[in-house]
Amino acid sequence: VQLQASGGGLVQAGGSLRLSCVASGPTFRSYTMGWFRQAPGQEREFVAGTTRNSGGTYYTDSVKGRFTISRDNAEKKLYLQMNSLKPEDTAVYYCAANRGLGVRSPASYDVWGQGTQVTVSS
Repeated sequence: VQLQASGGGLVQAGGSLRLSCVASGPTFRSYTMGWFRQAPGQEREFVAGTTRNSGGTYYTDSVKGRFTISRDNAEKKLYLQMNSLKPEDTAVYYCAANRGLGVRSPASYDVWGQGTQVTVSS
């Protein structure tokens, strides 16, 4: 599978953005999918994930109640709806895929998209 993320941009604090990740290949539904972000000088961190098959969803504490991850297996798309954005959400956001059940660790993922920049101004 190959991934391409889009939807980033510049938004004021309190605003919303919707990130999309389009996958190529026939087996999208068999992948656990995740969104990660990396701010300058920081390590890449888990934001949200959804498991293969059951589609269970997981979030890092700082985005719970504000971000929603979803997937459309028929369209081979992954989404991240981001509401009530804060300046600390500013980062490059990456979508990623893995065939296992690991969700939170970047090391579990073996396919990464190219990243899309999200900038939240105060």
